Amino acid sequence: MDKRFLAILAVLVIVFGGIFVFSQNSTNKSKTGSSSPPSNHVLGEKTKNVTLVEYGDFQCQACLAYEPVIQQVRTVYAKDLHFQFRHLPLTSIHPNAFAAARAAEAAALQNKFWEMHDMLYNRTNWEGWTTSSSARNLFDAYAQQLGLDLTKFQADFASEQVNSTIQADLEEFSKTGRPMSTPTFFLNGSYIENSKFTDQNNRPQFEKFQALIDAEIAKQSQPNQ
Repeated sequence: MDKRFLAILAVLVIVFGGIFVFSQNSTNKSKTGSSSPPSNHVLGEKTKNVTLVEYGDFQCQACLAYEPVIQQVRTVYAKDLHFQFRHLPLTSIHPNAFAAARAAEAAALQNKFWEMHDMLYNRTNWEGWTTSSSARNLFDAYAQQLGLDLTKFQADFASEQVNSTIQADLEEFSKTGRPMSTPTFFLNGSYIENSKFTDQNNRPQFEKFQALIDAEIAKQSQPNQ
C-alpha cells in the first residue's frame, strides 16, 4: 500500500479522533452543568470518623426551626464529627433563597461562610430578608457587619464562580435520588428521615440527633469499620 496514502489515512484518524473527543467532552460538560466542585463548608474535628451533612435552604422555615438544635450538635460534637452544610435553594417556593446562598458563598471567599450562615439564620434577620423585595441590600449590610470587603463581596455575589458552586451542590444532591426537600440530612452518607430527628409534633430534638450520632460513633469504633 502506498506510504503517502497511509500517512494521509493516519492524519485523518487523528483529526477525526480529536473531533470525537472534543465532542464528548463538550457533551459531558453540558450534562454536568457546573464546572465547579461542590462546596466544602465543614466544622468539627471528626475524631470519631462521622460526618453529618445538611442540605439546606436559607429561606426554609423548617431549616430555621432546626438551626438551634444543629448549633447544639455542632457544639457538643465539635471534636467527634464533621458537620457539613450544602446548598439546596428551593427557588420555586423561596424567591430569595438562591440570593441568600450567593451571599453565603461570597462571604466564603473571604473566609466568613459560617459567620454569614449564622447571620442569615438569625431569626430577626431572617424575618427581614426573607420578605424583602431588596434582600441584596440587606446582604450587603450583613457583609459590612461581618467586616467584609464590600466591593469584593458584591463582585463575588454576582460572579459565575459563586453561581457554579451553588449549582454543583444542587447537582450533587440530585445524585442522591432524594426528592427536593429541606432540610435533608445524611449521616456518613446514609439518608436519615427527618422524622428520626423530631418529636410527635415534628419539632427537632437534640436528643434524637444525639441517639443517631452516638449509634454511628459506636458503629465506627467496632473492628473493621
